[in-house]
Amino acid sequence: MASIKPSVPKGTRDFSPTEMVRRNFIFDTIKGVFRKYGYQQIETPSMENLSTLTGKYGDEGDKLIFKILESGDYSAKVSEELVKTFTDIIVIEEEVKKFFNKIANELASHIINLPVPIVKKNDMEIKEELSRYFHRENFLLNIKSPPEFFFQFKESYLTYLFKSSTDSNIKKFNNRFRYYLSFEQNNNRREEILKGFNNWLKNKSAIKLTIKNEIGLRFKQHLSPYSLTPKISEKALRYDLTVPFARYVVMHQNDIAFPFKRFQVQPVWRADRPQKGRYREFYQCDADVVGSDSLLNEAEFVLIYDEALSKLGLKDFSIKINNRKILSGIAEIIDKSDNIVDLTVAIDKLDKIGLDGVIKELMDRGFSAEDIEKIKPVILLEGSNEEKLISLRSALANSVTGLKGCDEIETVLEYIAGSKLITAQLELDITLARGLNYYTGAIFEVKTNEVAMGSIGGGGRYDDLTGMFGLKGLTGVGISFGADRIYDVMDELNLFPENANQTTRLLICCFDKEGEHFAWPVLQQLRSNDINTELYPAGAKMKKQLDYANAKNIPYVMIIGSDEIQSGLLTVKDMRSGQQEKHTAAEVVAMLK
Repeated sequence: MASIKPSVPKGTRDFSPTEMVRRNFIFDTIKGVFRKYGYQQIETPSMENLSTLTGKYGDEGDKLIFKILESGDYSAKVSEELVKTFTDIIVIEEEVKKFFNKIANELASHIINLPVPIVKKNDMEIKEELSRYFHRENFLLNIKSPPEFFFQFKESYLTYLFKSSTDSNIKKFNNRFRYYLSFEQNNNRREEILKGFNNWLKNKSAIKLTIKNEIGLRFKQHLSPYSLTPKISEKALRYDLTVPFARYVVMHQNDIAFPFKRFQVQPVWRADRPQKGRYREFYQCDADVVGSDSLLNEAEFVLIYDEALSKLGLKDFSIKINNRKILSGIAEIIDKSDNIVDLTVAIDKLDKIGLDGVIKELMDRGFSAEDIEKIKPVILLEGSNEEKLISLRSALANSVTGLKGCDEIETVLEYIAGSKLITAQLELDITLARGLNYYTGAIFEVKTNEVAMGSIGGGGRYDDLTGMFGLKGLTGVGISFGADRIYDVMDELNLFPENANQTTRLLICCFDKEGEHFAWPVLQQLRSNDINTELYPAGAKMKKQLDYANAKNIPYVMIIGSDEIQSGLLTVKDMRSGQQEKHTAAEVVAMLK
């Protein structure tokens, strides 16, 4: 068998032991804080029913869901679709010919029955009259091509009808239309119209082109991803942790206590285009509480972010907070509620393009100079959080929704004032507009100020998370930690503890089998005291054993030779300082615990 070059799928990664220790350090730290605040861990399957995920992320999101091919004879269902498709194709040519034959006959009847006043008009006016008739849609029969597909043929035929001809019979009448009218008998006139129409059909390949288009439409109808996917795939890898969580709550609503505080750390998969910092497989680290509308939950999430990131060693980061109701209020005061997305997208760029750039973009999006003057004070909010709230209340005085958003922000700030943030800077930022499709109250975003990096966390309140599965009115709020970005920040700032890549505290090295036998009970004694210990198999040179300890960053090595076996005193070497001392097994346990 030919050798295969080893590789991983694009957008996925291997993690080395060192990377795993560091990643687990991040996850364990965050999990510890979650538990401290009363959150319980759950897990959901890596795969969900495709129907559970589809339609929850918008059209673009649905395209990024990894579908799982059904096992067994799924091809039977595909074969059924193929049979339908080819059955349709067999009759297409006949249907298309019937279609054009119907057009020809209706056209002939229409020309024959044109009222005398219209016939007396000039050719341009008659052509316009026929063009209006041609754009009717009532004779498409079983043809799937849309009416606009045939406009090209209709216009071409009108040109053919009123164009001069080299045919001696037609030439003296200027064009075919006048030639057809020269026949006094309707039957003769019809016969000539049909004859000319069929000649035009052959020259323009209208039938051939229509058949080709119809075949393409039939394939698209029966064999497109949207029609085939449900037949070959009923399951998919989860796209995020939120929808599976909503499904979990609905399925277990009779078994869980509300408010339900859960956290979840699991991988998700997205068929996105891989690039730096964007993967097809990555971990999400979420916490949510559902069944409570208390703003105490929002305040606690601020404290969770502050404590977890401080414990990870970050020394300068901001937790930005906003409220969807404030954004709605801003749109309300300028009577542009339907344009809230356009408004917030422009305001969100203030740091990048400045006030002039924001104003230009707003005007390009249809906002008037008067609108912009009204919201300028909001865009240019400055001062402390309390001062910003005062300015917002003044600007949003005529918006009940906006003022409610201000009240909610103020309540959260009051809760936080009764605590003491360890490191975070809490900032009211009205340009924060993430998740407008689903957030209904508070919105969070966390950014580090120490390195150039996007957000390392975010979340918000949603009013109807479980409504998609039939359980209405269950409000909730949640946050997420961007574990991969946090890893990159800590790596760049060298924040991982020195022992973060240590898994083994002590390595026992022996010169021979006798030493290995002597070391075996010592190994068990150390492990029974929760000291991570390895015994290197006998037979290797001592240098190789010590190199192994250095490669794994093992801080201590125990060396057992004939002297140690006879005396019972074990040589322990500190690999960092190089210092060696002799100890009893009990002393080694006490030293390393």
